[in-house]
Amino acid sequence: MSVGIMVSINQRLDAETINLVAEEFGFKTEYVSAEVSEAITEEPDDESDLVPRAPIVTVMGHVDHGKTSLLDHIRNTNVIAGEAGGITQHIGAYNVTLSNGRHITFLDTPGHEAFTAMRARGAQVTDIAIIIIAADDSVMPTTREAIAHAQAANVPMVFAINKIDKPGANPDRIREDLANMNLLVEEWGGKYQCQEISAKKGIGVDELLEKVLLEADMLDLKANPKRKATGSIIESSLDKGRGYVSTVLVSNGTLHVGDNVIAGTSYGRIKAMFNERNQRIEKAAPAEPAIILGLNGAPTAGDAFHVLDSEVEAREIANKRLQLQREQGLRTQKRLTLSDISHRIALGSFKELNIIVKGDTDGSIEALSDSFIKLSTEKIKVNVIHKAVGQISESDVTLADASDAIIVGFQVRPSAAARKQADQEGVEINTYSVIYDAIEDVKSAMEGMLDKVVKEVVTGQIEVREVYKISKVGTVAGAYVTEGKVHRTDKARLVRDGIVIHTGEINALKRFKDDVKEVGVNFECGISLVNFNDIQVGDIIETFTEIEVKQKL
Repeated sequence: MSVGIMVSINQRLDAETINLVAEEFGFKTEYVSAEVSEAITEEPDDESDLVPRAPIVTVMGHVDHGKTSLLDHIRNTNVIAGEAGGITQHIGAYNVTLSNGRHITFLDTPGHEAFTAMRARGAQVTDIAIIIIAADDSVMPTTREAIAHAQAANVPMVFAINKIDKPGANPDRIREDLANMNLLVEEWGGKYQCQEISAKKGIGVDELLEKVLLEADMLDLKANPKRKATGSIIESSLDKGRGYVSTVLVSNGTLHVGDNVIAGTSYGRIKAMFNERNQRIEKAAPAEPAIILGLNGAPTAGDAFHVLDSEVEAREIANKRLQLQREQGLRTQKRLTLSDISHRIALGSFKELNIIVKGDTDGSIEALSDSFIKLSTEKIKVNVIHKAVGQISESDVTLADASDAIIVGFQVRPSAAARKQADQEGVEINTYSVIYDAIEDVKSAMEGMLDKVVKEVVTGQIEVREVYKISKVGTVAGAYVTEGKVHRTDKARLVRDGIVIHTGEINALKRFKDDVKEVGVNFECGISLVNFNDIQVGDIIETFTEIEVKQKL
């Protein structure tokens, strides 16, 4: 058999070639596909085991419209105080017991536009969405996007119009904005529940919760607490003292300390569990959030987790998934082709900015990386070459040095050894605690990479009225300055009948017999050009200077 393909031992082949070779030697090929990801079978629940569970409610809306303040009031705590710049940059999960003894699990999502993926995840694991809108503002793009996420996930919405105690609050305008989006609230004859509230003062919050519980009763939410737990990963991070910490939300079954858990490509045995107030718990019932320790890595936020019988089984599935992920990663890596290179050369000054992103949680890393990649333009491409949870290490610095990258740390700091190495190798480490600042800085770095553009500024216009031919000097024009001011250092352009004949430098500029530096408007002057003698009466000489201007993205 000869196909004419020369391959080395480490080369990866496409499926067609693999089939061809295998068939030649009498083997059948099977491909590990995405089934590995779904290799865990779920047994259906028995109706008699199902018990009512607490609703999972996501609070969504624009940045600064009061999502966290509402949760603060409900929980009687102060979450905002712990967030940088007073804006939420993580998904928080909180279990609240109401005065009537009922439980609700709340998810708080960030409102900033960079956190699209986080909001989408919030909408996927939730039963009901509270869309919060400030009464002194309007329905913002982020709010529209949150509504779209909730609609896509088929989640019932309850609108909360916040800040009604502020001067300038106009709740009807908000209802009008919603009506324009085909979302009619109940007061206006629609199906969506709406409540005016003040999160700061606690006005209308109880009524809002009643409406949420009403929606929950209509959904008839049930779960089986007697089975092995399943659910989703809300957030994951690396804690220096405790190792990898994951916030999980149990959707069915009960999670216990000592369970063997698999989530994405991470697995492990739960060593300890905590609630959102950092108190130790032994188990987490359906619709309860918990913080778990014991996984061997930081699973991706949004991954489903399952409890398996043995750690060996969990390890096998995790390794298969890891292999598949690696395979897919290698196969989808884009190599530069010749045509790409020639296209870039044709564009001229094509540049690349490589970034390494390190952060405290998986969600914020994802949000940052997405925002950076979106900044790419025709002239500058932004590549996120590596992103991971945890502090900035020496290996990050080595990678940055090798690939000319800058390191962006979000809510993390470099280790002492990494900082020392970065100083030695001249690697830039930037650390941030607010996402806006990071995006702005990368934007200005990109602008700094663009070449400055040379721009012409016309300084004056001269009309030629006489022409003198002088031996050893050449042609001198007796002229009149009609516009602007002519400088001796300017460049000149000779225009005849609207056509540019010559562009060059000024040889001499005179007033009567004296050399001068400049001649103003409505004055006569004598002018000669370097290496150009074909000047005629009636020509226009335009003088200009060149300045460098910084390009904008």
